[in-house]
Order: sequence, then C-alpha cells, then structure tokens
Amino acid sequence: MAEEIPEGTDLSIPEAKYEYLDHTADVQLHAWGTHLKEAFENVGMAMFGYMTDIETVDMSLQTHMEAEGDDMEGLLFHFLDEWLFIFSADDFFIPRKIVISEFDRENFKIKAVGYGETFDIQKHPQGTEVKAITYSAMQVYDDDEKDQHELFVIIDI
Repeated sequence: MAEEIPEGTDLSIPEAKYEYLDHTADVQLHAWGTHLKEAFENVGMAMFGYMTDIETVDMSLQTHMEAEGDDMEGLLFHFLDEWLFIFSADDFFIPRKIVISEFDRENFKIKAVGYGETFDIQKHPQGTEVKAITYSAMQVYDDDEKDQHELFVIIDI
C-alpha cells in the first residue's frame, strides 16, 4: 500500500539508461547501469515508461516491494512481476523513481522502494498495457571486467 514519503528522502531523478527494442507482437526492454543493481532499477523504470510518460508522474507517495528468485533471471522476472502486480493491485501505483535498498546477489533477493503516485488517466498519458513479464530471450550480463551490466527482458503487451 502506498504511503507518504518521509521528509529528506532523495528524490533526484537519475539519467534514464534504457531503450525499447522491437520484438514480434511484444517489446524487449534493454537496460544498463554502472552496476547490476542500477540496471535492475532502470529496467523497472523502462517497464513503467512504456505504460505512461513517467515524466508526468509526481513523487508524493512511496511503496515498498520485495522479490526473490532461484537464480538471477528468476530474480529479474519476479522483480518486474511484483512491480506489475503493485501497479495492478495497489490503486494503480506508478513510480517515477525506483531505488533498490537491498540487493542480495547470492540468495537472489531484492528489496526496493518506488516513489510516485496513483495512476490518473486525466494526468498520465496512457501508453501500452503490460500484460506479463516473460522469460523468453531474457539475458543478464554482469561482467565487472568488461564493465558490462545489462538486462534484456521481453514483456507481453
């Protein structure tokens, strides 16, 4: 359930590090970051950016989420799936910023906070509905030596 954001919370918006790639009848999200945690934050914002113009979203509320998986791909799937559930079930909460507070790469667990507001069709342009997250062609690149931290996820639209 969304709640008020505590005073003093850093609400600065980071640079968008994602793009949309064409895929037959679906869309592929490609996100990256200076580390894998940032790539996860960016892929979450990429999904919401496909649903509406996230620049129209004010940060007046926050909501917490947790996800876990059996491996990194499973964690990515459940991370996005949980955010999609929060949007669908929690009064259509849509974040403008996602911050991962805990990223356990060994046990494949994430805790995150989304800062945003309730989706309002009068305020937020309606983009494309995301029906589901898929494992199809999912890729996680995490290579510190090559400085490559990228995610590829196909979402069902």
